[in-house]
Amino acid sequence: MRVFVTGASGWIGSAVTDELLAHGHEVVGLARTDAAAAALAAKGAKPHRGDLDDPDGLAAAAAATDGVVHLAFKHDFANYAAAGQTEHAAVQRMLDELEGTGRPLLVASGLASGVTGRPLTEDDPSPFHGSDSMRGGSENLALSYADRGVRPVALRFAPTVHGVGDHGFTARLAQIGQEQGAVGYVGDGSSRWAAVHRSDAARMVRLALEQAPAGSRVHAVAEEGIPSRDIAAALGDFLGLPTVSVAPEDVDAHFGWLGRFFQMDIVASSARTQELLGWTPTGPTLLEDIAAGAYALPS
Repeated sequence: MRVFVTGASGWIGSAVTDELLAHGHEVVGLARTDAAAAALAAKGAKPHRGDLDDPDGLAAAAAATDGVVHLAFKHDFANYAAAGQTEHAAVQRMLDELEGTGRPLLVASGLASGVTGRPLTEDDPSPFHGSDSMRGGSENLALSYADRGVRPVALRFAPTVHGVGDHGFTARLAQIGQEQGAVGYVGDGSSRWAAVHRSDAARMVRLALEQAPAGSRVHAVAEEGIPSRDIAAALGDFLGLPTVSVAPEDVDAHFGWLGRFFQMDIVASSARTQELLGWTPTGPTLLEDIAAGAYALPS
């Protein structure tokens, strides 16, 4: 397949691009900068210069390929509502372009939900609707086109997609630990995060592109839920820093914007995804990656 990948030079997207190329697919990768375009070209992918603020350009790229893997998102936590609106508009325009073609549109999503007391499963719908909601409600928007001649698939990624070079949530936790002189967790540290290694996530995306039926939700999850105190302790052990409990009222002061995510209990199963796609995670665990130095800080 000739596949348009947004976020193709990002943390997950670069691994997805490598995975697709390794399995015989052609990749057209969205590139915002000359550096990103050069990196994609060096891999053998075709750069498409543009960004999420140009939905017509995204639609044109989608129309010229056999399917889309939409991974890009504006991670502007200072203006998250605007980021969601941009996301919604981009997905809407690509859906309209692909309507009636039968082509796949895979949309990155997350595991945040209202489900409590059990792991989130692929059967649980997202509670987010509309451009002002989490990630612009793009998961539900995309899945609403399942009976309109598009093959939409929701790619639900664990909050930590880990590995050497990760600059996401876990890396920020390490940086905050260095800044604060201690690695913190919230309250008793019982809140949990699902996790998946980057290589496993990329393989799942490729399999979903090739196999997942219209309207599917698939979970890039290898570990259902790791207690936040264990994540903090592993980082503290590696970095040589103490581990401390942070009172809920002090979360913003200690963690900044990350606090709202680190205190969330995000637990999910991928049993149905594994059965549907024949996907078995094989990469190292989050705590193994931390112990091996994946989150070492610059000296």
